[in-house]
Amino acid sequence: MGNILKAKASGLAALGGLVYSTDSGRMCPDCRQPVAQCTCKQPVAPTGDGIVRVSRETKGRGGKAVTLVKGVLVDAAALAELGKQLKAACGTGGTVKDGVIEVQGDHIERVMQILTTQGHKVKRAGG
Repeated sequence: MGNILKAKASGLAALGGLVYSTDSGRMCPDCRQPVAQCTCKQPVAPTGDGIVRVSRETKGRGGKAVTLVKGVLVDAAALAELGKQLKAACGTGGTVKDGVIEVQGDHIERVMQILTTQGHKVKRAGG
């Protein structure tokens, strides 16, 4: 019976401490603030200098080139949509990871042209 109580106690400790307070109601287990004032789940606005940098990379990709687009100051949904447009315009695949658009292949000139027509300030990075 002692083992059962220890298991319950460790299960409750895994919840992260305070879950409910009579003063403020439900508490966020991550930031320990009331759920109404929780800031840990809020989307973070991208920051930067406003210049989109386009580069080509081959490291860690088996020698295959990938065009990288960094520094686009839009939210995650708009970034995914922009990535989709760039991939379709280049006729290749790719992905959006951690705020960076990856387009398979060496398409720097085409990507730069598309971004400038959309009104972005674009620079070529990395030689």
